[in-house]
Amino acid sequence: MAKIGFLGLGVMGYPMAGHLQAHGHQVTVYNRTQAKAAGWVNAHKGAQAATPAAAATGADFVMACVGNDDDLRSVCLGETGAFSAMDPSAVFVDHTTVSAQVTKELAGLWGAKGGKFIDAPISGGQAGAENGVLSVMCGGDVAAYGAAEPVMAAYARICRLIGPSGAGQMTKMCNQIAIAGLVQGLSEALHFADKAGLDGAAVVEVISQGAAGSWQMSNRYQTMLDDQFEHGFAVDLMRKDLGICLAAADETGASLPVTALVDQFYKDLQNIGGGRWDTSSLIKRLRALDGG
Repeated sequence: MAKIGFLGLGVMGYPMAGHLQAHGHQVTVYNRTQAKAAGWVNAHKGAQAATPAAAATGADFVMACVGNDDDLRSVCLGETGAFSAMDPSAVFVDHTTVSAQVTKELAGLWGAKGGKFIDAPISGGQAGAENGVLSVMCGGDVAAYGAAEPVMAAYARICRLIGPSGAGQMTKMCNQIAIAGLVQGLSEALHFADKAGLDGAAVVEVISQGAAGSWQMSNRYQTMLDDQFEHGFAVDLMRKDLGICLAAADETGASLPVTALVDQFYKDLQNIGGGRWDTSSLIKRLRALDGG
């Protein structure tokens, strides 16, 4: 079993760290809000650290699952950052969805000290984290990944090394690009069914068994029909991710017209106070356009 420092106890990190502890690893957690870390220790045992550096001291692996580029830099760098205390033999595993630029920056800084950095963004939402069935897409050194994969198995249904450093983040961008289009398509289908006087649930029962079926359809259609949007990944976070995707598309020369359009639809939701609604709330925008 490994000694692990886990940085960030949000809706994803909290259960992920719990799975690691339940699998017999020795976990020390850090969270910006110390009370939340104390609550995690009370629920899962393990230990609490006052700084990222303290959590990383003596660790075999340091996992991070924080909010954005700046958050990731803050837990890695500086006198209290993890990099200041990690042994060069330790592997840093970043589960945050961040830009390719910050991944390259931090992998380079830790690599200059002789360490290994794995970018390992996740997909599966809060339910996937709680049930230990996340999809983990990774970039980095083959040997370091081989060491980290059995540890990540505590909360992964599938975990794959896609390529060198940055490949994990690029794969997560593909994931978000695909989701954006799927949710908009599902929103339009359900909205159309309603306008046509059809039973939305009956429509989904039929079409979900054919080529139109998707995870989004199976898991979100009922809450969409019920106008309930507190069940998943927030609009604010999706816009952050789509911004990363669109910036990367500019750099790579990729054309993402649907993603750019859906990003603006999510902006519309933010403008009407829906930043904390889940991503399936795109249907609420269509209803709002009709005065519903």
